[in-house]
Amino acid sequence: MNKNHLRLSKRLCGHHAYLPGEQPKSNLQVIKLNTNENPYPPSPSVQAAINQEIALLNLYPNPISGDLREVIADMHGLQASQIIVGNGSDDLLNLCVRTFSDDELKVGMLHPSYSLYEVLTSVQGSELIRVKFNDKDFTLNIADILASGTNLFFLTNPHAPSGKAYGLTQLRRLLKDYKGLLVIDEAYADFAPKNALPLLKEYENLIITRTLSKSYSLAGLRIGYAIGNPRIIEELDKVREVYNVDRLAQVGAKAALLDQKYFNECLKKVIDQRDLLAKVFEELGWPFIPSAANFIFVQPLGINGQASAKTAANLFHYLLENKILVRYFPKHPLTESYLRISIGNPSQMNKVVESIKEWTKKEKQR
Repeated sequence: MNKNHLRLSKRLCGHHAYLPGEQPKSNLQVIKLNTNENPYPPSPSVQAAINQEIALLNLYPNPISGDLREVIADMHGLQASQIIVGNGSDDLLNLCVRTFSDDELKVGMLHPSYSLYEVLTSVQGSELIRVKFNDKDFTLNIADILASGTNLFFLTNPHAPSGKAYGLTQLRRLLKDYKGLLVIDEAYADFAPKNALPLLKEYENLIITRTLSKSYSLAGLRIGYAIGNPRIIEELDKVREVYNVDRLAQVGAKAALLDQKYFNECLKKVIDQRDLLAKVFEELGWPFIPSAANFIFVQPLGINGQASAKTAANLFHYLLENKILVRYFPKHPLTESYLRISIGNPSQMNKVVESIKEWTKKEKQR
């Protein structure tokens, strides 16, 4: 196409798309631990519910996902008016940016953090304020968040990519004095000992987003939800696409949420494997951030016993050669010496540990 015929929105000048973790072709035999997916299939009741709903695909879905909102509200002891459902939690993050930011209303985020926040803000044409960490332990920088002058601030808790959890005392301090809307992105909250739900009764400027991709094994179905004051939900609903969640996703998500027995069984298995991997890193003497998520952010140590970007890249490529996909973030000084390893099933994790130990032996022989 002639470039003179392609006229882009000025907001897209210099815009860069979000780059997800590598999605290998289905015919490749790899251990995929790079996108924090659940290694276990969803509840069997999900397939049964979807199979039954297929006959109704000639009809539009419920536009507000009414039944699903009711189930989520009941699960959390809330009202349906406090819930909005989306096409994954990314859809809801997008709604927040579209609703509560513009040329004057700024968006904020921790840096580094989930890079989709930057992408959504760029498309909206809003100014993004990146709040840096003051130390290498990803300690929450409350003072700079409060001084950011933003109307909307994204806080991933547990933090990504580190897996660090921020406590309710810290979040209360932030919510008490923050003048805008705080979005606590709880994509990994089910793997953590605590979450921000108790704060909903105390602060009206709080939005909590959740996804069913991780703990409920529904990454391929794309379901998320947000919780907040009914007035906030009402405004988000005005911006939401009319049929943003299809019929199959609505009934599949409902079935998954109602099968809490299966959910808790899978959750325990993931957490147990996470703790076992942490012990391996402790034995190796490798620094890592204590994780409240379904992954571990670890600093591999090289031949000289030091962590570095080169060492992390070396192990990343070694695992890749052994058909193990993990995530590497080389573009920031705080993350360049780390690898993020999603938690898989016992067989997968045994292979990961075996490969890491083989790599350490080769490093010592260099």
